[in-house]
Amino acid sequence: MVGPKGSGSPVRRAIGYTMTNKLKVESTLTLSAERPQNDFRTRIRRFFERYPPLSMIAALWLVFMIFVAVFAPLISPYDFTAIDLRARLQAPAFMAGGNWNHPFGTDDLGRDVLSRLIFSIRMSLLIAFLGTIIGAILGTSLGFLAAHFRGWIDDIVMAGIDFQASLPFFIIALAFLAFLGNNLVLFIGLMGIYGWERYARLTRGLTLAAMTHGYAVAVNTLGATPIRIYLRHILPNISSALIVNMTLNFPGTIILESSLSFLGIGIQPPLTSLGNMLGFGRDYLTTAWWITVSPGITIFLATLAMSILGDWVRDRLDPTLGL
Repeated sequence: MVGPKGSGSPVRRAIGYTMTNKLKVESTLTLSAERPQNDFRTRIRRFFERYPPLSMIAALWLVFMIFVAVFAPLISPYDFTAIDLRARLQAPAFMAGGNWNHPFGTDDLGRDVLSRLIFSIRMSLLIAFLGTIIGAILGTSLGFLAAHFRGWIDDIVMAGIDFQASLPFFIIALAFLAFLGNNLVLFIGLMGIYGWERYARLTRGLTLAAMTHGYAVAVNTLGATPIRIYLRHILPNISSALIVNMTLNFPGTIILESSLSFLGIGIQPPLTSLGNMLGFGRDYLTTAWWITVSPGITIFLATLAMSILGDWVRDRLDPTLGL
């Protein structure tokens, strides 16, 4: 017998049901095969959006410089003060007349440029790091004092902020070093004064805004001391903005140190820094350019890397950007 005809027959319904299930299974298998690839691509895209390659390269360069600074005595091929007049103004290894005993060449006293560059990185990073930390502590403390006491104390702090912001710090540094002389501790303290007004202005404004928030009002009502309120409650909530300011202030400190040392009023011999190397090599730009090129490129890459990393940190920590 021939089965019943018509679209509603059981045989046709069974065939249609089978074909539909087959298509669903094939579609599911196809999607399952494509999903891992799509998920992998999505994760890769999100990773690079979160950690841009340029920012990661900048971070790796800074890590490398920190490694060089920490292990300078171990990786330096020579003592950076060792003089060898027989090897005076020797060219780098990749130039005619050079050799691998001094890969970056020598300076006017026969000192190894690579060794001096390694110890110069160490000194410049140390000064920039300590100067940035001192400036952050000083500015943040004055910002808290201005926000807490208000009145004449606030007026004095704001007047100091306006004074330093209106006068180029380079002139202040020149006058300071001319009258008081120079040594390493004094010079680091001077670098710490640079940029304090930015921290103070930022801390004062954020603290005044934070004191109106519920958590600050609550702990103040419960009788917490001002130190506890500022250090345990307000500081953690404004720390992201302060960290961003530190990353942006760090390159300026390196450039300021290099400029003062270049003029001969910064780091003094026998110590060496990147600016100090630039100053010693300026008389040999046409005959021994490698003396100044190495520290110059290092300063450029260090400040560029820190600026790029600072922009990335700002994008990650600044809540106003909505990231």
